[in-house]
Amino acid sequence: MKKILALTVFLLASAAAFSQSILTAAAFFQNVSAEYGKINDYEADLTLKKQKSVMEGRVSFKRPDLLRIDFTKPSDQVICFNGDMLTIYLSEIPAILNQNVESAGANNSANLATPQGLALMSRYYSVAYENGQDSEPLEEGSSEMVVKLRLSRRNTTEAFRYIYMSVNPDSKLIRRIVAVTPQNEQYQFDFTNYTLNQGISDQRFIYDPPTDANNYNNFLFSQQ
Repeated sequence: MKKILALTVFLLASAAAFSQSILTAAAFFQNVSAEYGKINDYEADLTLKKQKSVMEGRVSFKRPDLLRIDFTKPSDQVICFNGDMLTIYLSEIPAILNQNVESAGANNSANLATPQGLALMSRYYSVAYENGQDSEPLEEGSSEMVVKLRLSRRNTTEAFRYIYMSVNPDSKLIRRIVAVTPQNEQYQFDFTNYTLNQGISDQRFIYDPPTDANNYNNFLFSQQ
């Protein structure tokens, strides 16, 4: 009887220890959100890929919702959101696209790697591990280790059917996001060389586009 009792205690203790080592995908995602909640501002190198098209630049973010991307590819192209107005400068045309956020029916910019973006994803997407909770290579042949998540939309009104997220297991910073539309179009965002909480000025998010470019206001609702 004592041996049976001892074995039972051992098995229960082992089970408890094992369960404590398991971190659900939802809990891990909350940890990521909590880390981003501590960030007042950040900058990072950004690479955006869609099929064979590649864009490169530097992204700047400041709480609560200021965002700017200065592209080096295409050269001089800019996306800037100052909390009220989204401005996109297309250097190759050249053209300036302005969109008032209130008229767009949104209350912030489309920030994926921000506290607001993570909160929205948690609300509208279910979170699971892509392969498991252990770190794995970012891609085949890579030595960079990440935790991979798969977010599936809860309803059909969301723009992306799936969002695949690769996260640094130590810093909890997002390394890669792959967003998949219902038409299976993929947008891949890679974030590298983060600098955090440098005290970025609000002036960083005031953009004066070239005066010789054509202006298109509220372009999301313009007649085609």
